Amino acid sequence: MTEITIEDSQEKTILGHPRGLFVLFFAEMWERFSYYGMRGLLILYLTQHFLFSDHKSSLIYGAYVSLVYVMGIVGGILADRYLGQRKAIIFGAVLLTLGHFGMAFEGNGSKQIMTYSGQEYELKLDGRGGDAVPYIQSETGRSNISYGEGGANMIIAEPANVGLSENIAKEDYTTAVIQEDLYVNILYLSLAVIIAGVAFLKPNISAIVGELYGVGDVRRDSGFTIFYMGINLGSFLASFACGILGIVYGWNYGFGLAGFGMLLGLVTFVGFKGWLDNKGEAPSQEKLKQSVFGPINVEMLCYASAILISIFAIWLIKHAEIAAPLMGIIGIVTFVALLAYAFLKLKGGERSGMLAVMYFALAQIPFWSLFEQAASSLNLFTDRLVDRTIFGWSVPAPVFQSLNAGYIFLFAPLVAWMWVFLAKRKLEPSTPVKFAIGVFLVALGFLALVAGMKMSGEGAMTAVVFIFLVYWVHTMGELFLSPVGLSATTKMAPQAAAALAMSVWFLYTGLSNSLAGVISTMAGVETIGGQMVDAVSAKATYELVYTKLAYVGMGIGVAMLAMAPLVKKWMREKVESQLAHGEDA
Repeated sequence: MTEITIEDSQEKTILGHPRGLFVLFFAEMWERFSYYGMRGLLILYLTQHFLFSDHKSSLIYGAYVSLVYVMGIVGGILADRYLGQRKAIIFGAVLLTLGHFGMAFEGNGSKQIMTYSGQEYELKLDGRGGDAVPYIQSETGRSNISYGEGGANMIIAEPANVGLSENIAKEDYTTAVIQEDLYVNILYLSLAVIIAGVAFLKPNISAIVGELYGVGDVRRDSGFTIFYMGINLGSFLASFACGILGIVYGWNYGFGLAGFGMLLGLVTFVGFKGWLDNKGEAPSQEKLKQSVFGPINVEMLCYASAILISIFAIWLIKHAEIAAPLMGIIGIVTFVALLAYAFLKLKGGERSGMLAVMYFALAQIPFWSLFEQAASSLNLFTDRLVDRTIFGWSVPAPVFQSLNAGYIFLFAPLVAWMWVFLAKRKLEPSTPVKFAIGVFLVALGFLALVAGMKMSGEGAMTAVVFIFLVYWVHTMGELFLSPVGLSATTKMAPQAAAALAMSVWFLYTGLSNSLAGVISTMAGVETIGGQMVDAVSAKATYELVYTKLAYVGMGIGVAMLAMAPLVKKWMREKVESQLAHGEDA
């Protein structure tokens, strides 16, 4: 009988954890800096710079963020079978750096042309974000514009400057958007390269975290919580730095800083990869170098798959309206394949563990589809319908996304301590119960926001305190679900498919994000020149959509609570199988 040890006495540690955890912490921190820095600006960039409608922008956003996670299954499989996690992470980081720098090439932006009485005028914005001032430009000058009640009339502040009357009825003019095809295509290419990069990096860096801890190592959950704080440190810094630079100084500055952050992540991982103590190496160097045809070997083909991922990503982003249905089909096919794998290839505790992995992957969908409104509909709502003035400074909307990360800094240690405190007294809720609470809380957050919207009155700006409140409630829900979900997935996964299990987790995270994009379209409002034209109608739409989301989400949370005993049984069977195997070894 072999005794299972928690910690090897020869292991080099920092703060009681394998030192490799902190290499992964900082590499992931900078990767998330680049991702969240770009993500916070993306939907505002799409609506204001490229002048896509709210509906189209939400679909593009949904397609992008879903592919970021869905393509991870390719990177996970290639790493498991051929590359190993280390090489996959380095390759992914290189692609991410290139993609984020590509976003900084913005061009002059799209033009909104108004045709009135046979003459053409350009509708433009003086600045970026919700504080940008819309104006009309003609050959004779420019004048600021606004819109009358219900967005019916265009009101021109100084009509003489542009040779027009003070009021122009909505039905008397038409508008059209002219885009710079070159820079729109650079946008699509950059997003596609980022997607390919995340596919190789994201599932594999989390898988190595799991490899650092042996079976029965009680440090695993706290290790994932530390790793998760690295993710949120990157998010916090990016939301401030990239958000302010992008809105105040220019889109290219915000995106360029995101690219620089990813470059730092690459340097960190390459420079300290020796601290990983051979974790994440290729399963077989011989197979990796095996020739496929001529000088082309298996490793080169693995890297070439990024080209196929990018081509597919460009096509799907361009046809974003079919992304959600396609992701739904992928989700169903994957579920059937995993179910077949569980019952045909696995047995006993391994099968139970795989069923638990599948449940947690599916159970996250309602959570993330609501939570990820943060960078889409909630970002636009904050930009347009919230009084963002704090101590005399009109805070750019993307900066508020740092609240999520800031709350995690404050409350993640408290929640981690709470689990330990409750566990010692045998009162800690099971992982499936934590999931149910997380979904209930993210739904409750929207009810709190709707209450704040109603308090401010019809069409009026919502008090900024309710943005602080909704992010706090959502963050508490996240702490109940996401870190324990990552930990449970690595713990429940079949031994031969650790990276695959993480890829499944991120696949369904991607499906959640695709659904989040569809939900965001429901809150879309009319815009001209990138700015909302009817505040009353827009606010009523947000209230209706967020109320429906809240009640549906709370109902799903209750249903998940009823499922918890069965999932807990699957997890117990998996753990018992692991311990029995260790004793037999």
